[in-house]
Amino acid sequence: MKKSAYNILPVTEDILKTMGEQIKLARLRRNLSAELVAERAGISRATLWKVESGNPACAMGFYAAVLHALNNMDKDLLLVAKDDEMGRKLQDLDLITRKRAPRRNK
Repeated sequence: MKKSAYNILPVTEDILKTMGEQIKLARLRRNLSAELVAERAGISRATLWKVESGNPACAMGFYAAVLHALNNMDKDLLLVAKDDEMGRKLQDLDLITRKRAPRRNK
């Protein structure tokens, strides 16, 4: 089977691994088995393992399903890119400035 290539920076891989570890710790703190969380999320145990290991090939929807299975933790996904400061600055630079109307000749 052909392995997909991903253009993921090492920093982003570290973020995904940390996110996976945090999801696993949240599951363990709640004393929920991997089987139960996978069943609640509607995924296999293997997919849950990929989520908990921060696998970049795992779809974002699987992360959301697992977070929802951990007592509605998926609401935290709204914090992703919440305050896009750089994007707002770029948007402001592209705003069309209103030009003044030409003067009337009397």
